[in-house]
Amino acid sequence: MSAPTRRLTTAQALVRFLSAQYTERDGVRRRLIAGTWGIFGHGNVAGIGQALVEYADVMPYHQGRNEQSMVHAAVGYARQLDRLSAQAVTTSIGPGATNLVTGAALATINRLPVLLLPGDYFASHAPDPLLQQLEHPVEADVSVNDTLRPVSRYFDRITRPEALIPSALQAMRVLADPAETGAVTLALPQDVQAEAYDWPEEFFAERVWYVRRPAPDPAELTAAVEAIRSAERPLIVAGGGVHHSEAEQALKAFVEATGIPVASTQAGKGSLRHDHPADLGGIGHTGTAVSDQLARTADLVIGVGTRYTDFTTASGTLFQNPDVRFLNLNITGFDAHKLAARTLVCDARSGLERLAEELAGHRVPEAYEAEYRAGKDRWDEVVEAAYRADDDSAVPTQTQVLGALDATVGDDDVVINAAGSLPGDLHKLWRSRSPRQYHLEYGYSCMGYEIPAGIGVQQAAPGTPVWALVGDGTYLMMPTEIVTAVQEGLPVNIVLLQNHGYASIGGLSQETGGERFGTAYRFRAADGTFTGAPLPVDLAANAASLGMDVLRAKTVRELREALAAARASDRPTCVYVETDPAATAPPAEAWWDVPVAETATRKAAVEARERYDRHVVDRRHHL
Repeated sequence: MSAPTRRLTTAQALVRFLSAQYTERDGVRRRLIAGTWGIFGHGNVAGIGQALVEYADVMPYHQGRNEQSMVHAAVGYARQLDRLSAQAVTTSIGPGATNLVTGAALATINRLPVLLLPGDYFASHAPDPLLQQLEHPVEADVSVNDTLRPVSRYFDRITRPEALIPSALQAMRVLADPAETGAVTLALPQDVQAEAYDWPEEFFAERVWYVRRPAPDPAELTAAVEAIRSAERPLIVAGGGVHHSEAEQALKAFVEATGIPVASTQAGKGSLRHDHPADLGGIGHTGTAVSDQLARTADLVIGVGTRYTDFTTASGTLFQNPDVRFLNLNITGFDAHKLAARTLVCDARSGLERLAEELAGHRVPEAYEAEYRAGKDRWDEVVEAAYRADDDSAVPTQTQVLGALDATVGDDDVVINAAGSLPGDLHKLWRSRSPRQYHLEYGYSCMGYEIPAGIGVQQAAPGTPVWALVGDGTYLMMPTEIVTAVQEGLPVNIVLLQNHGYASIGGLSQETGGERFGTAYRFRAADGTFTGAPLPVDLAANAASLGMDVLRAKTVRELREALAAARASDRPTCVYVETDPAATAPPAEAWWDVPVAETATRKAAVEARERYDRHVVDRRHHL
């Protein structure tokens, strides 16, 4: 007797399959694919589009305005839920598919799961060439979706209905694997989407993907304990892996038992509350003075769930102790082996708990604790000075905007940012009060991420106040998902800072000899330079035209009132403020390598190269 089957189209089978997939960790079960974002065109409207109508009762659908921003929303959703639940994104062929590439790169770089379902050419090639089809003269099986291969952790093109079965299972495996996850792409030829097939019933059975917590290898654990016991000045670098594995309490217990201080990457900030005695704030180019000073003298750096990007290591110039060694606790061997480290390849929470057990009774010297606590107190004074506004009637600076927001938010509010000058100020100054409050996408630092990510966070955590912090440059990249927030009734708050240009890159341009060329939004003079008054662009009016409530704040007092009103509102609200361009953030405490012209005639570039040559000699290869 043959096994029972169900006759469905490939698209219907995929949607039905996705609706039955779950993750489970520590006894908590979640939908693996909780919903699907989509913009429809001729590559997916009659396939995936029809299937989403067919199964609307089991697969929620969300309408987006831009394919890239739909991926950003899905990434924000997955990050808020510790990678245990994700969303799918479907697009047409052509530009709809290629618009996914930036979002896919962001997801994979940040190790965050998202399922991409772009339409593709006809597998039969019967009507070639299609509208929007890329014709390759010697490779007929190439399509624009192949641009997603290098930015996907798993990729397949489903050229026959039955090929979906093994590929869909592999896709779920990668999405649910904490060591493998990222963007997963199933390219769907549009004729195959609509083709019917007799699917085995067990393909649609509920399936649970257990998210494991691998324990440390005993030999690696013994070596790690020995390294920590022998260190006089150990320093923990907490990365995003602390959050992804929900290891915050394990880290807190470990730190309180050993006295080892914690500095955090952008992704790891909030691993400890800002007021914990051992929390030193950010590390690296945008780090605090106390973190970077300790990093320069540390004899053991314990990386927990970090990728060690150039901002964290100050482009290889930060860890200057001649005897410094590294111990990396990471769920992937790829990251654990960086900087020639001793490795502890395991789940962050499992690893920290085992280290705490093995190190019972061990503690750093009292003088070291006193040193870093005094440094933390000094930095707290720097933060207070940057936040302080002595004149409530004055135009606020950017750091005073952060101070006003700090005074407004509750412990569980989520603050989102990704690009511009704000990430540096936030990393140095923001006082994180809970593990999910600080939401910085700095693996790809993608302008335009903040607003759609805010939507994803609101979907993942209904009722949580969400703040998307954007400058005018970032806002102009991707404001269209405001319409989605209005349509979905999601009260995302946008804090829109107008400084008439790319402030961060303007500063970098000046530092590296570029003389701020092309970084201001101003009228072009006859000689090609940008000069004169700012452009007559009203971004607040734009936000209002897209459906947001808009509150304009011209002074510090008005800003505080507007932020309070936005937090109390149940509608998407934009707080618009033109900031005083005066630099009030503390300067960088560590270098960042941006190569400068080796030869030039302009004075600014010559001087910039001289500064560059003085710094680059401090780079070390840790072996």
